[in-house]
Amino acid sequence: MVAVDLKGVFLCAREAAVHMIEGGHGGVILNISSISRAGNVGQTNYSAAKAGVAAMTVTWAKELARYNIRVAGIAPGFCDTRMVAKIPAKILDRIISTIPLRRLAEPADIARAALFILQNDYYDGRVLELDGGLRL
Repeated sequence: MVAVDLKGVFLCAREAAVHMIEGGHGGVILNISSISRAGNVGQTNYSAAKAGVAAMTVTWAKELARYNIRVAGIAPGFCDTRMVAKIPAKILDRIISTIPLRRLAEPADIARAALFILQNDYYDGRVLELDGGLRL
């Protein structure tokens, strides 16, 4: 979990930053964290990795701004994916009942959040929580 969700993000972003700096045109690095970064029972390794992604996002935004590189993130809650579809219906219904909007995020919701970040040149160093109000 840590190797993929934390180290993988670090290595990819580092390479992207090198190319952006060498190219001299700046750019945007968009990381995917999770609302579980605040801690989730039974997911210590996942929560720690996603908290690390959020911390890297903030740090890199400060470090890379001088190169006209923005760094931001999205922290989704539960999203309607193949992985979530494997959760037993009884458990998934209980999860959905805790979400104030009473539904899972759709992949298009995440895409629209990414588009907002990419189009807004003043959005930098923050992780946008997209969770249907789950973490009020």
